[in-house]
Amino acid sequence: MKRSVLGLDRVVLVLLGLLVLAVGLVVAAWGAGLLPRVWDRSPDEVTLATATDAFAASWWPGASLAAGVVLGLLALWWLVAHRTHRSVGDLRLQGSTPADPRRVDGSAAAATAADVIAETHGVRSAGGKVVADRGHLVAELKVTVEPDADLTTVAAAADRTMGELATVLGRDDVTARVHLDVARTSRGSRRQLA
Repeated sequence: MKRSVLGLDRVVLVLLGLLVLAVGLVVAAWGAGLLPRVWDRSPDEVTLATATDAFAASWWPGASLAAGVVLGLLALWWLVAHRTHRSVGDLRLQGSTPADPRRVDGSAAAATAADVIAETHGVRSAGGKVVADRGHLVAELKVTVEPDADLTTVAAAADRTMGELATVLGRDDVTARVHLDVARTSRGSRRQLA
């Protein structure tokens, strides 16, 4: 997700929060009888006559259709902008030139790194890929370990393997992320049914 989208999210959230706060304060002041002191034309009661007049107007169907289309397009844009992980293609290697493009499949290299970690004692399974996350390249490894695994050993293997992956990729702009999941049960144990 881009920083501009995150910034827009924060601005919209603050504006919506202020709007809800203002409406809440107005309703509370109206319920307590304090609203006429601030706004002398405040209504004594709320009716739906104005809303039903708008629904009967000739412009209402077109306006509601246009508003629905605009809101639908904004919702689609918002969903697309909030995809957190985007796969990346081949990565350009250091020393590559337009005349001599040297590239490597980053996800294949990350998958190989996951295979190396999977050989560590206590690791049940591992997978890896390279993604674009918030404008940065991230080599992600997802490792599932046994409940009795030595996490210090697994962490050391992950550090060593990610260092080797950085050497293979030859890029300084790739960040490493290792996600450790602990399995609920040991591979050899079975659940007892009561």
